[in-house]
Order: sequence, then structure tokens, then C-alpha cells
Amino acid sequence: MKWNLPVRSSWLLLLALLALVAGGSRAAEGSMLDAATAAAKKPYPTHFAKPTSVDCAKVLPPPPAPDTLAGRADLEAVLESQTWRTAEQVAWAKRVDKNDAFMSADILGAWFNRKDLPLTAALLKDVDEDRHEITEVAKKLFSRARPYVVDPRVQPCVGRPSNDSYPSGHTSSIFTRAGVLAEIFPERRAELFAFAHRAAWGRVLAGVHFPSDLVGGWLLAEATVAAIQQSPAFQERLQQVRAEVAAAVRLAEQPVLNAK
Repeated sequence: MKWNLPVRSSWLLLLALLALVAGGSRAAEGSMLDAATAAAKKPYPTHFAKPTSVDCAKVLPPPPAPDTLAGRADLEAVLESQTWRTAEQVAWAKRVDKNDAFMSADILGAWFNRKDLPLTAALLKDVDEDRHEITEVAKKLFSRARPYVVDPRVQPCVGRPSNDSYPSGHTSSIFTRAGVLAEIFPERRAELFAFAHRAAWGRVLAGVHFPSDLVGGWLLAEATVAAIQQSPAFQERLQQVRAEVAAAVRLAEQPVLNAK
């Protein structure tokens, strides 16, 4: 199933990026310190990177304020997407909301599944736990209200998250996962990231994020992957996963070879 973004959606995402740039290039350093200190007080179950491994204030520009031109454009994008929303797009938004780590089977194949790839599933889970804690630091730093809180005209087609909107946690998860999978399938990198873009847009279609939230999640994911890649433990497990995947690919290809 193809999910190419409409031209106007791509334009709105570009507008969101420009809105972030217009909003400023740095958040207050004191706020970053407060958020990091609060995160450090909790016993985070980290695997490859700590919650403070990414300096969110440097990586992320602040989101546009609601009463600015950029902020109003961000909201309008959500309302317009709601107007365009088809039944098929609602179904996609609901699927993205579940954030299944093996959604990429859409492009990698049915053999890419949790049951047959336990080492891969465990690595993706541990990476996402680290990513989640880093994202929580960022969310506390910016404390942005969700679109449906800002304007009651926004009617989500999925459950309404109670946490902050910026950056998008689903988007940071989707792009972090794409970055890890691209290390396993370098020849499929372009497809994996194209899929990640389509999946992330599902959060705007769902009515639970502004386009600029997606850009923030994307930027944070890049920094998160870079931090995780510095871990020797991650590199060791990555090699194990590559071996597991190679074996699964050979097994999946056997029926085809036998048929010939």
C-alpha cells in the first residue's frame, strides 16, 4: 500500500521546519538543566544511552508560540489535514498510533516479524526505551500543549495522549527505529526513511500533533541514534542482530529457490 504525502502535506511539513527556525535556535540553558536534573532523579532503565545523553536544548529549536503567525499556520495544518482525512487515512493513523516495531515489514517483507527475530525485537525494544527517556526530557523542556488542547475544533481519530506535544514521541520512535534498521539494511535506507516520513505524518492526520512536532521528533531521533551508536554494547548486539537477520533472509528465500 502506497502512502505518498500529498504535495500540500509536504509543503506544510516544510512550513513547520521554517516555523521552528523562526521560533529560535536555542531553548533556555537553565530549563535544560532543570529538565535533565529531574530526569536524573528517576531510576531510568537505560541500555545504551542515558536520558541526558542528548542536549535537547541544542538539538531542538523551540516550537512556535500559538499566538504567532508560525503557530497559527501549524494549527491550520492540523485542521486542514482533518478536513482532508479519508477513511483510509484514519485507518493509517490508527495503525501508526500502535507504533508496532515491525511495521517496516511493509517494505522488508513478511519474514520481518517479532516471532522469528527475537534478538531484533529485543534490540529495538531496548533502543526505544532509551529513546523514550530522552524524549521525555525534551517534552518537559518545552511543555507544549497538544493541538486539541489549543483548539477544540481539532478532533483526534485516536486516543488523546495526556503528555506534552513537542517533540512528537511517536516520530522520535519511528525515526530512531528507521536509523537502527538502516544500520542492518543499508541498501534499504531510502525506503526505510520514506516509510518513516509517511508513518510520522499519521500523527498529524490523527490530530494529536502539529507538523512542527514531527520535525522536532525527527531531529531528536537523529541525535538519539548518534548517541546510541557510541555504545559498545549496542554495536555488539547490532552484530548479533545482523547475523539473525541474515539467517532469516536465507530461510525466507529457500521456498523460492526450491520452487525453481
